[in-house]
Amino acid sequence: MDWDKVRIFYAVADAGSLTHAGEVLHLSQSAVSRQIRGLEESLNVILFHRHARGLILTEQGELLFEAAKAMRKQLDAATAQIKDSEDEVFGELRVTTTTGFGSLWLAPRLAHLYEKFPNLRINLMLEERVLDLPMREADVAIRMKEPSQADLIRRRLMDVNMKFYASRDYLAKNGEPKTAADMKKHRLISQSPSAPQVSAGAAWVGPFIEENETSLLTVNNYFGILQAVRNSLGIGALPDYLTVDFPELVNVLPDSGSVPVPVYLAYPAELRQSKRVEVFKDFVLNEVIAYRKVMRKNS
Repeated sequence: MDWDKVRIFYAVADAGSLTHAGEVLHLSQSAVSRQIRGLEESLNVILFHRHARGLILTEQGELLFEAAKAMRKQLDAATAQIKDSEDEVFGELRVTTTTGFGSLWLAPRLAHLYEKFPNLRINLMLEERVLDLPMREADVAIRMKEPSQADLIRRRLMDVNMKFYASRDYLAKNGEPKTAADMKKHRLISQSPSAPQVSAGAAWVGPFIEENETSLLTVNNYFGILQAVRNSLGIGALPDYLTVDFPELVNVLPDSGSVPVPVYLAYPAELRQSKRVEVFKDFVLNEVIAYRKVMRKNS
């Protein structure tokens, strides 16, 4: 098989158009078309259905596209390893984690990483969906549970507990609940039971939501809950890692909380030699050590 033709086929399938693929490849439309026809003839199959609105892959075309996509991801991984030099760390590192952890814990600490490696480009992807690391949807993940894939290198970073927090102004005006029953009389701020979240947190806060008698605010991410709590709107269910950076928060009902939620850092085994992954891993571990010291000091 002619690998150059496969490369051109991949660009056409990705763009859905000979013209757009030609622009990406810096080739004329006719040159791209000839390469596709040549590939189809060599395989004795039709790879595209031609329509006025563009090109649609045939079943055989879909098979080749998936194979080409997997090859490209492998090449990207190899390129990343080759480009990582011994003396300099540069290029893109795609990091995925949850919206809450990424925006409230990780992002504020990234300045320490950039101070050491200013040429590193972090692509921080914050979402609740678990991206597929072996398929290279991301390079590194920080997850709120242990990854299940066997071909991942993983490191347990810390445990997180969900707890109740309020501002001092809110407690001064509304009083501080001393028992779980007292929580019924306060405005509760939490994620909706149907929102994507760690199961331990949902299981813990669920009964408080069901028994609430006054007012309830649900937000689909912890950043929104935090802002509502800081502005004295009510008592919020939040992860305890926030107490280091927001010491003004008061832990209400300190004996109540979720079971520990493990936090793992993971990356594909094929990236074990990547300098970018190595420096990011070391950065996160150092930040976790600093975080633990402050937590111990405050406990």
